[in-house]
This record gives sequence, C-alpha cells and structure tokens, in this order.
Amino acid sequence: MALVSGSSQGIGRASAIALAQAGMNVVLIARDEDRLRSVLNELANNGEQQHQILVADFTNPLALQQKIGAFISEGNIIHVLVNNTGGPKGGPIIDANIEEFTNTFNQHLICNHILAQAVVPGMKKAGFGRIINVISTSVKQPLPNLGVSNTIRGAVANWSKTLAMELGPFGITVNNVLPGATNTARLNSIASTKAEKTGETVDHILNEMAKESPMQRIAEPEEVAAAITFLASSSAGYINGINLPVDGGRTKSL
Repeated sequence: MALVSGSSQGIGRASAIALAQAGMNVVLIARDEDRLRSVLNELANNGEQQHQILVADFTNPLALQQKIGAFISEGNIIHVLVNNTGGPKGGPIIDANIEEFTNTFNQHLICNHILAQAVVPGMKKAGFGRIINVISTSVKQPLPNLGVSNTIRGAVANWSKTLAMELGPFGITVNNVLPGATNTARLNSIASTKAEKTGETVDHILNEMAKESPMQRIAEPEEVAAAITFLASSSAGYINGINLPVDGGRTKSL
C-alpha cells in the first residue's frame, strides 16, 4: 500500500496515478476532499486494488498525527510513503518573517516526520519500505527568490539522509526526488508573481525557465512520477539516501 501526500494535484496526483498503474493500493492524502475524490476516480484498478482517501490539512500537524494514527490503528500497513507538500510563497530570504519559516518547517519536515513515525513500524515488520520525499533542486543549488523554501528543503534533505542511515538495516530505503521546473500550479503561480513584479508575460517567464535546462523545456509531472515509481519498486532496493534531480540536467552541482 502506498500513501501519497499532496496527491490532489501536480506531482502528487501524477505519482498516485503511476503507483496505481504499477499495481499498488494507493491512499491519497491532502486537505481538499473534492480534489481527492476526483483523483481517486482516475486511479487504475485491476479489480483487486482498493484505493482510499484521507483528508488532512498539513498546516495542522497535530490533526494530521491523529488522522494517520487512527488509520494505522485500523490495521493498515503502508509500504511506500511519498512525502509531497507544496512549497511556500517566494521572496528574498531577508524579507521573510519568522512565521513563514516556522509554518513551512511544520508543513514539510514535521509533517513528513509524523507520517514516517506512523508507517515505519509496519515497514519494519514487513521487512520492506520506501520513503520518497519530493523536495527541490534547491537542495543542491539554492534558487533565487525562494529563500524560505531553500532553507526548509535543505533541512528535509538532511532529515532524510539521517533516516536512510537508520532504516537501511530493516530493508527500508529513504530517498529524495528533486524536480526542476515542472508544469504544475506551483510553477505557474511563481511565474505569475514574477510577471506582476516585472511586467513581463507569464509565457515569457516560463520560456526563460525552460531555457535554463539543457532539454530546453519544462518537465511534465508524469516524468517526475516515473522516477518516484522506480524508487518505490523492488528494483531500487539498493538505492538509499540519495538526492535524485529530475531537471533535464539543469543543476550544475553534482
């Protein structure tokens, strides 16, 4: 069974669809019930698969803890956890207020940790587990005007690497997928904000983003989902503790 957070749209939605196509039972978790039900209807089903939704708001870690705790207490075992929480608003780091840091830290690292703590006992019992965190290429190369995101994504990456070292002996791998510019609502929001400030068109800004990749284009969510699906598979059993960019070669650092 796979649990995919932020699965109501973008990379989360594409990942849920791909994991279902791979034959897994998928649990969708996000705050918008209507969108979750819409994605639920898109999931492949071979006649034996049982997909579910959980409604939880990641701005409320305590409520998330109670929700996932109740779900696990019903005997559900998660073998694959995909942590995919939407990023915070952009802006220079010097202008960010304290609440932006604490709120983003809670939504990303704390909520990731809550989900991991809930599902790891079942993974240990099964002798198999995959934890995949969707972060950003900013882990390797900070991005301009995304100060809070750069900071918190780095914290999640180090949390993940530590977890990978601790859980490896139990057959559980922990890896990070680092998307570059990807055709999501988040990217369009960033482009729209920049357009308002600069007077440039959104299309022009997106085209400039595309040119930053050697592939000369922006990724589709399904391309990121393909990497996630591979890392979730038994074929990736000896891949652990890595940061995998899915950015068409844009990231310059190794």
